[in-house]
Amino acid sequence: MKLRTLAISVLASVCMLGSFSLVHAKGPQSAPDIYDESADATKQIATALETAKKEHKNVLLQFGANWCIWCHRLRALFDTNTAVADVLNKNYVLVMVDVNKGHNKAIDVKYGHPTQFGIPALAVLDADGKQLTIKDSGQLEEGDHHSPEKVMAFLKEWAPKR
Repeated sequence: MKLRTLAISVLASVCMLGSFSLVHAKGPQSAPDIYDESADATKQIATALETAKKEHKNVLLQFGANWCIWCHRLRALFDTNTAVADVLNKNYVLVMVDVNKGHNKAIDVKYGHPTQFGIPALAVLDADGKQLTIKDSGQLEEGDHHSPEKVMAFLKEWAPKR
């Protein structure tokens, strides 16, 4: 009887763990899309460059895919951390470049192949479209999140000089 109870307990635990894993494995799939999978990044960047020129800003490209939890985490930091959002909005026009399944590959190559590091990957352009730098966002991570301090330092370092 004890063996049967133990077996049922173990089976129940495995089932619960499996359900938990499946729910959390989905990650960003249940979150709203942050990348437009049908967008032509060339057009997105051209529009961003027009805005950047008018507003004296740089362009920040975030390469990634909707299934990427780290892409969602970085975008969430941009949106929810007030200090980071202020520096980002004051100095950059953000372009979310979808690279899922080879989409926008030519843009990735054109701007130094930042996805070689994995995703999300970042590239900074000046208002004329000149690539200033690329960044492995893994260098901005701290544990299970992106460090606001590291992201802030990166954004400040590559902000336009005024």
